[in-house]
Amino acid sequence: MIAGLLLAAGGGRRLGGRPKALLPYRGRPLVENAVRVLREAGCGPVHVVLGASAAEVRERADLSGCAVVDNPGWAQGMGSSLRAGLASLAGTGAAAALVSLVDQPGIGPAAVARVLAAYRSPASLAAAAYDGERGHPVLFGADRWADIAATATGDKGARVHLAEHADDLVLVECADIAEAFDIDTPPDLARLL
Repeated sequence: MIAGLLLAAGGGRRLGGRPKALLPYRGRPLVENAVRVLREAGCGPVHVVLGASAAEVRERADLSGCAVVDNPGWAQGMGSSLRAGLASLAGTGAAAALVSLVDQPGIGPAAVARVLAAYRSPASLAAAAYDGERGHPVLFGADRWADIAATATGDKGARVHLAEHADDLVLVECADIAEAFDIDTPPDLARLL
């Protein structure tokens, strides 16, 4: 069992404070698309980490069937959301977590499934690559969670762990089936149309 871990806590600072989870995408909040992608790729269970406007996200988005994790320290950066999400997976029996970001709608189920297929053991470490450059989603075997949580600070997320274990990292090329753009600034919103 590989859990989907969706990081959706960001406050959209560069978007004028609009929480990314609630950005409209195909008539629904962006967070719903990200959950659908994880499920269609074969992740289960799906845990969603919320932060900015968490109550509004819970009210407006259909997150039924998901474990919703509140990260009160979301403003400290992605690292705090990653730590909260990994902690929420303790005791679930998941052998790995596939971590994705809410603001990357160009990454669909095919790319996620391709990264999932790189799972070999609870020590697995894999990431999507786009023309050879590491990106998301990233797969972390359960044996790595404690070390990742210990080094995930600020907006670095798992970068420290990935750098320290570069020789273990399996890059899974996905540029042929996905686009790894982020929705970060007002001009990026055109990509949601």
